[in-house]
Amino acid sequence: MNQPCIIASPSMSLKTRASLRLWPAAFALALPALACAWQAQPPPRPVAPRPVIVVRPPANIRFQQTVREHQVLDRLQKNRIEEQLRQGQMDTVRRPHQADPLHAARLDQADQTQRELYRARQQDLLDRYQSAVAPPVVHSGEAPASSRSGD
Repeated sequence: MNQPCIIASPSMSLKTRASLRLWPAAFALALPALACAWQAQPPPRPVAPRPVIVVRPPANIRFQQTVREHQVLDRLQKNRIEEQLRQGQMDTVRRPHQADPLHAARLDQADQTQRELYRARQQDLLDRYQSAVAPPVVHSGEAPASSRSGD
């Protein structure tokens, strides 16, 4: 069961032996080139988000929204004017008590509380307006989820 060695056989020509010696070198050079080519492939593209369809409301709804917007703007302006009047009154009340640090500190605290209340009122008005007029968002190709768990 002696099998002859193919690589070093004396019957092979010099040309054949030289080509067999080049195979390991060719393999050693080709392996890094294949690895670089495999790593150079671009990553898969992310899936594009579904388009959002904004439904334009009919004319009567747009009119109601415009009226609401003007009501909110009027209310914001009224609140701002009331706040300016309150600040003027606070300055008038503060003048006679500037020398008393305890009374001045209490007035400052009351003033700070009133300013925070004013800001909270304004923000609440804007939040309620925004939630009332926000257009409904409909995603294409997907039915809205049911709110009941038994469905």
